[in-house]
Amino acid sequence: MIVKRTIPEAYRGSITEGENAKRFLMEIERLFAKNEKAETSSHLAKLVSMRYKGKGNIREYIMEMSNLASKLKELKLELPEDLLVHLVLISLPAYFGQFIVRYNTQKDKWSLNELISHCVQEEERLQRDKIESAHFALTSHNKKRKKHAVGAENSSKKKEKKQGEAFACFFCKKSAHTKKECSKYAAWRVKKGLPVDSSTK
Repeated sequence: MIVKRTIPEAYRGSITEGENAKRFLMEIERLFAKNEKAETSSHLAKLVSMRYKGKGNIREYIMEMSNLASKLKELKLELPEDLLVHLVLISLPAYFGQFIVRYNTQKDKWSLNELISHCVQEEERLQRDKIESAHFALTSHNKKRKKHAVGAENSSKKKEKKQGEAFACFFCKKSAHTKKECSKYAAWRVKKGLPVDSSTK
């Protein structure tokens, strides 16, 4: 049989010998038959465990969930649209919390298309707020840096001013000598009964 030669040898061994091509192809089909229960379980598990991570497009994410629901419908497990809407809302991250509360407090229910448009708007709003808060944090940080820079300039000017002046004695306030070298300071120490420093003159 010509058909038999086109089938890989690994599959030929598990099929009974025969000259009837129709029977041969039916046995091949039996080997590759899909288990609808397993496929249903797989799609349902994937649908329930999906989580939106915030990366990518939320519209595509919801469409992927809708696609899984349509595959389940083909396998004779139809999910109501309300349930799919709730599955999408449950799978959204925590920063969509206000959005979910807003949906839950409304009396009317959204269709999947309405949910998609509202989610896209909410995601755009959240991204705008994130950019604005980052800009605010950056500008306030720069203001602090400017204040610090102004303070640093003032202190460096004071240091330059002090360095520009000749050093002076802290005791008598005259320039050209230090407190250790001051004769008035040495006399004061003797008068007070303090030990005289050997380095003083």
